[in-house]
Amino acid sequence: MCRELRSRGVEVCENTVARLMRQHGLRAAGVRKFRHTTDSNHGRAVAENVLKQDFTATGPNAKWVADITYLWTQEGWLYLAAVEDLYSRKVVGWSLGERMTSALVTDALRMAIGRQWPGKSLIAHSDRGSQYASADYQEMLASAGIRCSMSRRGNCWDNAPMESFFATLKKELVYQTRYATRAEARRSVFEYIEVFYNRERQHSALGYVSPCQFEGAA
Repeated sequence: MCRELRSRGVEVCENTVARLMRQHGLRAAGVRKFRHTTDSNHGRAVAENVLKQDFTATGPNAKWVADITYLWTQEGWLYLAAVEDLYSRKVVGWSLGERMTSALVTDALRMAIGRQWPGKSLIAHSDRGSQYASADYQEMLASAGIRCSMSRRGNCWDNAPMESFFATLKKELVYQTRYATRAEARRSVFEYIEVFYNRERQHSALGYVSPCQFEGAA
């Protein structure tokens, strides 16, 4: 709405936006209480921060970021692990589960590798949680020739693009929906990521095209 008004030469301020939202029956989506998904208190080896907050990429499958978030259903929590390509902001891999296990993040990575067939120069960045430091996850990275990078302890800015995706997912979908079952949430997340986010949602960082459109135009 704001982009459209500015394109017409209309000055947009906070009061104008508030008035237009009231007229159209719109309400801002608020931020909800944070729930920790990172358990870095483990004895497993952690990788150095190779990415160092350089979120630029000159081509696909050069830099991936990965993380875990959570969704509430009336049957209990459902956890989402996702992998995003920094070049196009496309979610290239994801998985859902009832527990935050190494299998959750490994399944998301397996999907990303199977879809993208990345080369040997790929960096995969995540936090230093026990799931990402697990033997299964690290072995999958090594077998694919992918270099592991991990955030510094307690520094969410080291994985900012993934945090941004999860914030968007929750504001645009999760906080607007009440899930009766985990199966309902799974269907909803699948449609959001595969049908809307990757193929249709416009990104300002991509010149207001979708991730798939950006990749297709390259």
